[in-house]
Amino acid sequence: MRKTIFVLLDACQYDAGTRNLGYLEHLIDYGKGAKYKVRGELPSLSRPMYATLLTGLPVYKHGIAANETVRVLGCDNLFSMCKSQGGVTAAAAYLWVSELYNHVPFHLDKDRIQIHSGGMIDAGIYYWEDSYPDSHLFADGEYLRTQYDPDFILYHSMGIDNQGHLKGAGSKEYEGAIAAANNILSLLMETWMQEGYQIVITADHGMNELGIHGGTDAEQRDIPLYIFSSAVKAGRFEEDYISELNVAPLLCRLLDIPVSPEMIDLAEIALA
Repeated sequence: MRKTIFVLLDACQYDAGTRNLGYLEHLIDYGKGAKYKVRGELPSLSRPMYATLLTGLPVYKHGIAANETVRVLGCDNLFSMCKSQGGVTAAAAYLWVSELYNHVPFHLDKDRIQIHSGGMIDAGIYYWEDSYPDSHLFADGEYLRTQYDPDFILYHSMGIDNQGHLKGAGSKEYEGAIAAANNILSLLMETWMQEGYQIVITADHGMNELGIHGGTDAEQRDIPLYIFSSAVKAGRFEEDYISELNVAPLLCRLLDIPVSPEMIDLAEIALA
């Protein structure tokens, strides 16, 4: 199994990400990774897309139709599939990730830190305030990465989404949150790459100028996908959209684990 880091920048719109993720764009310019333009699945809401990204299934198949659909997923997903192959999983993420992949309900008094608690995520640190600083979130992830040596780890930050809801896409605050995430990644990724990690960075959905997502327009659906791995051909592949359903089978390919029979193939991503 090949160690893989999955970074989910919640609500990072494609155009705003392209403008403000300067370090990632620099790496693409110099042939160190691949970039794709993704048309997000519907509805462009958080909890449904947390399920879609890690199962490779559209909403009507996995059943998480709204943010208020609160239950543990009963289908194959990256965490369960990694564990079935003997891997160790971890996540620094919003509490909804714990509810999808470990247990419900989430108890604020005892579920912030979950280590080998019997769920699909072996080691997790979870937050529940949308204003939880991204700097703290990535520090949580680094603690899990260095202490538990997971094969697959999710870093899920909420700072961009929070500012989008407060101020709207296109605002100084929203774009500044993306730039701040870029700065954090620029400080971490050299170490990750030197230590042999494969890295996938994307979003669950976008955001419109009214601070809303869930609908069908490009501002709410279009998201970037950055891939840093020797298993994927480097370059810019942004001329045409690819499906968000590609992310889960891509992660399986990078981890070198079998894909679920229900996942789509990877025809849209250029493999090395």
